[in-house]
Parts: sequence; C-alpha cells; structure tokens
Amino acid sequence: MEPITHFLTGACLGRAGLNRKTALATLTLTLAAEAPDLDVLSRFGGPAFGFAHHRGFTHSFLGLPLDAAAVVGFVYLIWRLRGRKVKDPNLPPRWGLLFLYACLAGVSHILLDFTNNYGVRPFWPFSEKWYSWDIVFIFEPILFGFLLLGLIVPSFFSLIDNEVGARSRGPRGRVAATLALLGVILLWGLRDYEHRRAVSALGARTYQGAEPLRASAYPTMTNPFHWYGVVETPAFFALAPVDSLGPEVDPEGRLEIRYKPEETPVTLAAKNSYLGRVYLDWAQYPITETETLDSPEAGYIVEFVDLRFVQLPSLLNRRSERNRALAAGVRLDKNLQVMGDVYGSGKKRVTVPEPH
Repeated sequence: MEPITHFLTGACLGRAGLNRKTALATLTLTLAAEAPDLDVLSRFGGPAFGFAHHRGFTHSFLGLPLDAAAVVGFVYLIWRLRGRKVKDPNLPPRWGLLFLYACLAGVSHILLDFTNNYGVRPFWPFSEKWYSWDIVFIFEPILFGFLLLGLIVPSFFSLIDNEVGARSRGPRGRVAATLALLGVILLWGLRDYEHRRAVSALGARTYQGAEPLRASAYPTMTNPFHWYGVVETPAFFALAPVDSLGPEVDPEGRLEIRYKPEETPVTLAAKNSYLGRVYLDWAQYPITETETLDSPEAGYIVEFVDLRFVQLPSLLNRRSERNRALAAGVRLDKNLQVMGDVYGSGKKRVTVPEPH
C-alpha cells in the first residue's frame, strides 16, 4: 500500500487502546507501521538493485525485529531530546512493550502489502517466494476513508469519546479507531468474496476454444466490483474485465488475446541477465517484447512486461500509448552481451549499467 495508509493504520492501532498501556505508543506504532519501506534506500544501488531488494528483508518476519528496534531507538532519541517529557506523567514509556508494539505495526505493514497485487516475501531470505492476496488496489479509497475517519471523527463528535473518556480516564478516540479497524477487516472480507467470484468466472469458460491453465483477477481503484482478469492458456494470454456482481467475464466485449512470444537466443540472454532473473522471479504473468535496434549489428532491447499491471482500457483504446507500469528492459549487443538495463519509453528511454 501507499505510505499514508500505513501511517494511518499505525495511528489507529495506537488510538484503539494500545496507547493506554504506555506513553509514546501512538508515535511508535505510526512510525513502525511504515518502517519496512526503509528498503527504498536500496535504490541508491541502482534501479535493478532497488527492484531486487524492494519488499525484501525489511518486509520479512526476520527483518521485523530490526525495523522495530530502529523505530524504538529513534523514538527514544526524540524522548531524550525533549527532556523525557510525556503528556501523562502517570503513564511513563515502557520500552519493552513499545518494541512489541513496533513489531505488531510491522506485521500490519506486511499484511497490508500482502492484500494488493504487488506481493510480499515474508519468509525472505529463507524463501524468495512472493505472496499476494490481490483483493485491493495499491491505493484503496474505502480503506483509506475508514482509517482517516477513525482518527478525525472524535475531533468533530467529541461527545462520543467524552462519555468513554469519563469512564476509562484514558486517551480519547478509542471507539472510532476500533470501528475503523473493524471496517478494514470487513472490507477485506467483502473484497475476498468478490475476488473469488471473479476468479471462478474467469476459470469457468474457454477462450477461443482453449481451456485456461490458470486465471487471476486484479483490483481496480474506481469500482470494487470490477476486476482486471488475466488468463493463461497453452498458446496465449487472455485479458478481460470481470464484473464480480454477475459474475460476468468480458461484459463489454473487450477481450484481448496476447500470444506468447517465441523463445529465441536473444530472449534467453535477456532472461539470464541480472534484471531478467529478478523480474521473472517476481512477475506472475511475464511476457517479453524484442526490438531490433536499426539493424542486428546494433543490438537488441528485450522488454519485460507483467500482464497483471497492464491496464486493459489503455491497451485497447490507445495502443501507441500503452500503460507499461513496472515494465523494464535489457539491452544486448549483437553478440548478446548485456549492455545495460532499459527504463522508460520513447524519448524518455534511458539505459542504466547493470549492478556488478
């Protein structure tokens, strides 16, 4: 998920009652809920290196204690710099408990990232396998709204929390934050149900007479009942929108067939490159597109595309401006030696040397 949703989740965890056990709980939970994204620093090693390590160690169960320790250490430093001041002198910081809270917030980060279709590797480095639930978009407006309202509603409707505060004599906002987190769980249940219906609909039909080998449905941001379907058959991939309310595949007649490219020495050399290995390890529905540069002597560019991130409407309506989100390429010379990695398209295309 995008960073703000992670921050809001950590804040709601704190407001839901954990901030009644120790000072600095909400601050620690909020920061720790986003801490795994510190792996963004790996981009300094280059695009391919950053791609290889994105959602790696810091997003793993093994890495969570280190994420938590870094956050608690940072909070401790702030606490010391502020003269060890806290809002409630009767509620001092409990650093061991704050460390456990930071670990819990890290788990929330992995769980949120697992719900979208990019995926996570929670068992890294023992297993490089990617896991994804594929039920929400990378930015989910309804989920975002639940969390945001869970934090701001008490400010507008203070009477709700005043009654609770009078009884518990604790920080306000517990009811709203708890309801927000329950709303997130209920939303996941609904999206999982609709996702299963969409996948079942995709797998229950044939495509140009071919039986599907596997089928997946990916969420869209604008409509929770519209999904982007990808189906693999022995010879091609079928791309189709799915309405999970029906459920109905290709309700608007926008089925597209993408034939599997022929394997050649050029594509094999690209797949054996550093970027190629990293990309194929992560991608669920990868295809390659080979471009000859002016002449065979000038070399080739092999582009990798994962079909789960191709937006069907833009493919059909404006093929010259196809959405190539998370696509990347490898440039080879005429002897099929790797010259670098290629990013972007058209005039914005750049070649970056591979990491050594």
